[in-house]
Amino acid sequence: MPTIRELATLTSKGQITLPKSIRKALDVDAGSRLIFELRDNEVVVTRAEAEHQDPAIGAFLDVLTADIEAGLHVKTLPDDLAKTMARHLRRSINLDEAIDGDVAI
Repeated sequence: MPTIRELATLTSKGQITLPKSIRKALDVDAGSRLIFELRDNEVVVTRAEAEHQDPAIGAFLDVLTADIEAGLHVKTLPDDLAKTMARHLRRSINLDEAIDGDVAI
């Protein structure tokens, strides 16, 4: 991988925007998880891989995604739900994101 050098500014909340060239090189987008490793006075950023990938669940989700993209099974859902699902297809989700409002379990 070629060396890429970019400048980013730290906000008052300790946040930075990862430059586009870095996001592209790491193949990450909104919701992706990154690992920051401090080595002496250097920070190394890598893309976090899923820790526990179950091939059966992955295969099922691939089939389900293909069915939804092809319009299968979605026809039996209420129109508004099917449209919402189609609109959010392939959308990144951050499972660590805070939930607004009350949650009953």
